[in-house]
Amino acid sequence: MKSPATSRPGLIPVLALLLVGLNLRPVLAVVSLLTDSIRASNGMSFEQIGWLTSLPMMAMGLIAMAGGLVYRMGYRRGVAIGLALTAASALAKLASHEPLWLMGSSVAAGLGIGIVQSLIPGYIKTRFPHRVDLLMGLYVSMIMGGAALAAASASALLHWLDWQGTMAFWAVLAIAGIALWLPNSGHADAPSTGTSAKAATPSAFRPWQHGRTWLLVALFCVSSSCYTLCLAWIAPYMMEAGVRANEAGFMLAALSLSEVAGGFLVSWLAPRFRDRRVLLALFLAATALTYVLIGVAPMYAPWLMMCLLGLSIGGLFPMTLILVMDHCSQPAKAGILVSFVQGVGYLVGGILPFVAGSIRDTVGDLSVAWVAMACVTAAALVLAARVTPASAERFDAR
Repeated sequence: MKSPATSRPGLIPVLALLLVGLNLRPVLAVVSLLTDSIRASNGMSFEQIGWLTSLPMMAMGLIAMAGGLVYRMGYRRGVAIGLALTAASALAKLASHEPLWLMGSSVAAGLGIGIVQSLIPGYIKTRFPHRVDLLMGLYVSMIMGGAALAAASASALLHWLDWQGTMAFWAVLAIAGIALWLPNSGHADAPSTGTSAKAATPSAFRPWQHGRTWLLVALFCVSSSCYTLCLAWIAPYMMEAGVRANEAGFMLAALSLSEVAGGFLVSWLAPRFRDRRVLLALFLAATALTYVLIGVAPMYAPWLMMCLLGLSIGGLFPMTLILVMDHCSQPAKAGILVSFVQGVGYLVGGILPFVAGSIRDTVGDLSVAWVAMACVTAAALVLAARVTPASAERFDAR
């Protein structure tokens, strides 16, 4: 008889995993579409609005860097705690519209999301070791799908609720995620089942001591920065360019759905490429090109650009995670490496919404931010060329 770790994944556990992923972006994605309503309610500046995305992303980074501590919760309990924090942060928006309160509750959301994101890669590697590429791609696609769901529904929710109620609404999805996850996540709470106690202990692996880790960190910083800048500011930017608010919401939804398509594309392509550099370079180049076009001519075929950007970022994000996981065959080691890489990446990427908001307050335009991000993304092609399959195997053997 096959063990749970090696059998084909059952439908309900996979659905539970995907619903968890669906919960990890609505509370962040909805902010950009409520910018005008929030500013009208409490007078926040664009820089302060930027913090509503920056702070949770940075909190996600700090949690991810504490991967060893997070792992002690176990997969089942830790993911449930993370979703509970996410639900609480959404409901907290009903209590006050004051800027500091909004920022504090946003940090709580980042902590919850960070816990979940730190645990899920190791969970997938442990429970579904022969379906890692597929399920990582699907999981990340659901993360993007959650952003699409929030974007597409924001205008309708705002029609029936105020902006605080629109934010709080997403607690319902998180509670549903807990209800499906707890009975279906299995008993994969041990970080590893390796033969060596040292190898099975997350604290035995210190990723920051290896130069290759920092190369992976740099690549994930670019991926994270591309995503957070877009998440926070693409909708307000398009509205300032002349797009109506409800249309901007649907554009963000189209972008997010295209990210889902990009994730599915990676799920299909990644197992067919032992050398991941080809796919990584493709998504980096496409993202850089689209950012240039958005910065220079935002109203030139905007729907097409949203879809192209979504495909590019939606492919880049999971491709970077898969590349990181290629460096570790042991679930515990993979989880700690991903946690550290994500931690630094989210800390750096989390700064971008705040910086972009400062640019908007200072010069009155966000075009500079898009073009600068395009240049950084293009430069990352040099780093991508160094990540060969042989070098990943050498890292894993250490």
